[in-house]
Amino acid sequence: MKLLNKELEKAIAEALRAAQSTGELPRFEIPEIPVSPPKRADQGDLSYPAMGLAKLARRKPLDIAGLILSNMPDLDFVCELELAPPGFINCVVSQAYLRQQVDAIIAEGDALFQLDIGSGKRAQVEFVSANPSGPITIGHTRGAVVGDAMARLLEAAGYDVQREYYYNNAGAQMIKLGKSLRLRYLEQLGAAVELPAGFYQGEYLVDVAADLVAECGDSLRDAPWQRFIDLAESRMFAWIKRSLASIDIEHDAFFNETSLFESDRIWQVLDVMRENGHIYQSPYWEGADEAEIADVDAKGYQPATWFRSTSFGDEKDRVMVKSDGEPTYTLPDIAYHCDKLERGFDIAVNVLGTDHFSQAQVVKHGIRAMGMDPEPIQVIFNQMVRAVRWNEDLGEYEAVKQSKRAGDFDTLDDLVEMTSADAVRYHMLARSPNSQLDFDVDQVVKQSNENPVYYIQNAYVRCAGIFREAAERGVNDDGADLNLLGEDELRFIRKALELGNVIEQAVTHYEPHKIAFYAHELAAVFHPIYDRVRVLHSEVPPETAKARLRFYRAASVVFYRLLRLMGMSAPERM
Repeated sequence: MKLLNKELEKAIAEALRAAQSTGELPRFEIPEIPVSPPKRADQGDLSYPAMGLAKLARRKPLDIAGLILSNMPDLDFVCELELAPPGFINCVVSQAYLRQQVDAIIAEGDALFQLDIGSGKRAQVEFVSANPSGPITIGHTRGAVVGDAMARLLEAAGYDVQREYYYNNAGAQMIKLGKSLRLRYLEQLGAAVELPAGFYQGEYLVDVAADLVAECGDSLRDAPWQRFIDLAESRMFAWIKRSLASIDIEHDAFFNETSLFESDRIWQVLDVMRENGHIYQSPYWEGADEAEIADVDAKGYQPATWFRSTSFGDEKDRVMVKSDGEPTYTLPDIAYHCDKLERGFDIAVNVLGTDHFSQAQVVKHGIRAMGMDPEPIQVIFNQMVRAVRWNEDLGEYEAVKQSKRAGDFDTLDDLVEMTSADAVRYHMLARSPNSQLDFDVDQVVKQSNENPVYYIQNAYVRCAGIFREAAERGVNDDGADLNLLGEDELRFIRKALELGNVIEQAVTHYEPHKIAFYAHELAAVFHPIYDRVRVLHSEVPPETAKARLRFYRAASVVFYRLLRLMGMSAPERM
């Protein structure tokens, strides 16, 4: 289906070139000035501001707009184009075109507004990427939902998308996990144990240990803690995958950070950066002041390996390899992103917590130091999230802490159990990732219009209810005369035709939350129409009922597409 704003933009550009060819306007490179809905409904459906051309054309905006109109090609969706001071071109979409779109929407079905922006291109979305040391927390969940929604939207834009999970099963965290699980296992065998400070205290390890005893008996009694790392990892990943699957998320690839060490990839990257003149050895960075140098000297630090990241705009250089020969996490991060780019992704989207902001910039500097273009790497940062409930006694929201399995944090499983998979998906997506999120547990389970999940899904449910009743009465929409549709129905179609633009904007700007905003807006248009536009009422003529049934069929297609783009279910009943 057409993106009407893009079609109008193309036509305006064509009109400008025509005016330039006749000398009505001087030659200049035509800038991209977006067409968008005007602020007021009485100004039409789409509006183009010619004011942005005034300096280039050396003419008054209203005169430029007039020349555009006089050179405009015919457009099949336009019934009126008018000038408005100080230089707007306002467009009204014809009712005939809107009626035609009812059948067009139904014909496209599940592929409604499938775009070709990414045709022939590959995209990767890396998200969650938590080490397998425990279950998926509420914090991880927000990144999971944002990442999967971004992947769905990229697919809707025509990209071939890979979902990737990056993790590290080595290092201090996993050592502590292995040792913690070994102690819990021995505890299950009857030994008196005490977990040292800093070990994993979560009750979930008790469950894992009990499973091990059930499977292996006491055969692991003398096994070293290293063996328990493998056992913990396999069970943690099984849990992680199960939890993500409960909200309809699956990854295509799992990339282990340790493979970068085993293949010597990190050292190869370091060598290239050194050859390119971006690595040096020193106890302190080159921009250190006297106080920093004196402090380093006093502590007797040995030379470390530094990345001259200030050459790329960083505030200070970064250590790549510590004086003891151990790499910092920056070096494998750069190596991993080099690997991504070498795999040929046109876009590589990372979904990260805001605490990774500085590190993400350093990685891009490292990519440049490798002589590679970091442009394909895009990052979506998401803020903290917490589950809350209203406390009447305190008169304020307070964090929900009721996980029995996970120690001192809530898990995705807890959240789904308290609410639902659809509630988790929508509410994690319904605010910009850049804003902190309080997930109101009581609000999201309400069966009322106060709950946006219910509000949006109920639009689809209402359509399904109409079809069931129509089938029972033997009413169908074959040969429906869409000329019988009224202004109410056409108002919905106008709004529905914005879906393609929403997908395009969400993909172009890496803002998947826009689809959630739009879904709520569309539901707000739909529900009042449903209350007024009856199908099977005794006073509705049969031919009008057919046309309206056809309309509701189109509406159901739109809401189904929206719900699936958000990773939500489309229930037939509620």
